[in-house]
Amino acid sequence: MIFENIIGPNRPISWLFQFWPVLIFSFVGSLIATALCKRIALKFGIMDKPDDTVKTHKVPIAYLGGIGISIGLVIGIFAGIAVLGGDEFFSGKLKLLLGVLAGSGIACLVGVTDDIFEITPGWKIFGQVAAAVVLIFVGIMPNLDFLSGYLHLPITGIFQKLLEMSIVVMFVVGATNSLNLLDGLDGLCAGVTAIIAIGMLLLSIHLATWEFSEIDDPVRIIICLGLVGGVFGFLPFNRHPAKIFMGDAGSMLLGFVIASLMMLFAEQTPRWWLASIVVFGLPILDTAVALVRRLLNGRPLFVSDRGHIYDQMMDRGIGLHRTVTISYFLAGIYVLIGLLMSQIRTWYAAVVYVLVFSVSGIIVWKKGYLKMKGLRGAIQKEG
Repeated sequence: MIFENIIGPNRPISWLFQFWPVLIFSFVGSLIATALCKRIALKFGIMDKPDDTVKTHKVPIAYLGGIGISIGLVIGIFAGIAVLGGDEFFSGKLKLLLGVLAGSGIACLVGVTDDIFEITPGWKIFGQVAAAVVLIFVGIMPNLDFLSGYLHLPITGIFQKLLEMSIVVMFVVGATNSLNLLDGLDGLCAGVTAIIAIGMLLLSIHLATWEFSEIDDPVRIIICLGLVGGVFGFLPFNRHPAKIFMGDAGSMLLGFVIASLMMLFAEQTPRWWLASIVVFGLPILDTAVALVRRLLNGRPLFVSDRGHIYDQMMDRGIGLHRTVTISYFLAGIYVLIGLLMSQIRTWYAAVVYVLVFSVSGIIVWKKGYLKMKGLRGAIQKEG
């Protein structure tokens, strides 16, 4: 049977139980830190104020939620480092974990700066690239040997390394901005990220039971558990009606960590890398639709609007709760497809992935989500 090897024979499931402190500590840390960040934001007036165009909430909402998530993630990963024990202190595992923490710190700091001072897009991109450089420095990069192996392309040496480094930068910049674009409704970005992180955790568990990599297996498990705990600690404050927003600090942090995981899945073959990309399918779809929609309608590509898929669903009379629920469902569908297709041969899976995104694009087009009308940039509800 195709899926008979989902659980590998090389590590028992019980091996994973040692990492439970990561989930608990990250959740509790994020829960407490988010509550404190809310009080600090209210005290110092660090608020997201409505503007009736892009920001359509009714009253000012506290910012700094991203810092709460970040603190939870840091606590969780350090709990994971403690689980690994002293023998691992100078190992490759520690280097990778600290690299992800350092890069996420840079991403969060840039986001906080934008939340408070509204820096230019150029500086935000610069910060995202700086975070990506940290991943490159600690060795978290895709392995493109398959290009010369499977595809017989003449790519070797310095050119391959430059291409690998460019891919890291592209994924970090792409993922951070994709989640930033998705952060438009109460609980939407955090909930979708939680679903994606759970999907990547399941993929990590599968690889770990096969002992796919002595170093990367525990690193992936720890990062996924830390991310899940951090986001779930934040969500109670961000559900509608939101009491705090994650801001760019949160969306850039989450995007960076997801990009780091996708690079960790690209360590050997494209099979798991492709699966992780599809698991991240909903933010990819929303970003692609936003860019194509703006291009087709002569709008600036990098100027915010309220014409995203979820915005247009709201404008068509679908309520906030239902819109968020549908988005969760769609995110889960992409996660399920990525997990299932990771169990078949890479070329067959790649064909399915192309079909999935092609069908998604056709549905978006047929439903009129590429149209733009009015100040918000979204198609207006008729009647």
